[in-house]
Amino acid sequence: MEDYKTYLVEKGFSAHTVDSYLFAIRQLHERLGEALTNESLLAHKDWLASHFAAKTVNLRITAINSYLDFTEYQGIRLKSLRIQQKPYLDNVISQEDYVRMRDSLLRDGELFWHYIVRFLACTGARISELRMFTVEAVRVGHLDLISKGQKLRRIYIPTSLQHDAIGWLNTTGRTNGYLFVGSSGKPMTARGISMGLKRFAERYGIDQDVVYPHSFRHRFAKNFIERNPDIALLADLMGHESLETTRVYLRRTASEQRAAVDAAIDW
Repeated sequence: MEDYKTYLVEKGFSAHTVDSYLFAIRQLHERLGEALTNESLLAHKDWLASHFAAKTVNLRITAINSYLDFTEYQGIRLKSLRIQQKPYLDNVISQEDYVRMRDSLLRDGELFWHYIVRFLACTGARISELRMFTVEAVRVGHLDLISKGQKLRRIYIPTSLQHDAIGWLNTTGRTNGYLFVGSSGKPMTARGISMGLKRFAERYGIDQDVVYPHSFRHRFAKNFIERNPDIALLADLMGHESLETTRVYLRRTASEQRAAVDAAIDW
């Protein structure tokens, strides 16, 4: 496993991806042992499909195929499950609920959380990317990251958000370092951010099912595409490898579909 870990690191995979791949291979060997066969691999795929969501299964399959390539296994490579796309976006925070949470946090003096919500919704950052924002990035107006495949990704901070955030930072006297830190002085954990958002959703009477970090990324994309139909630009801003991933934001949410039906049908 150490050799395989070195192989993944040399391929340029992130630490998170390396850990995910190693977990998948440990799980594979725990169930099948060291001697792999085509039949046992297919049986393992069936087991995965019966215990996990399709997206998780496909991530494990990708890891397994990578390991089979590494070991030069002469047998099959597993095919991914086909994921049926929903005709709507599910569990996306509405613009009204986003504004209510944003403004309520500001009113209550919860500026740390006010800016977490705004940075998620106004930059389209993933939770892992949000944790990497720094005071220095706010002052220059963007954050540069190396994404999968060693590609440079720039996340822009809109001017209005940059201006407000600089004002907040000036009141705190902070001049450098990570923007959203916990009590340890390190970037707040993804779990800590998620739990905090749920707590404030409950306080302000917002459905907790639609309040999670990635929901605000969806809100960013929905709002952007409504104001600028350049889907290729949105794909770049979101860090998507394929336009097909971005096209989901052309769909309406389930609640938007419901409202459209109710408004159109009166017979």
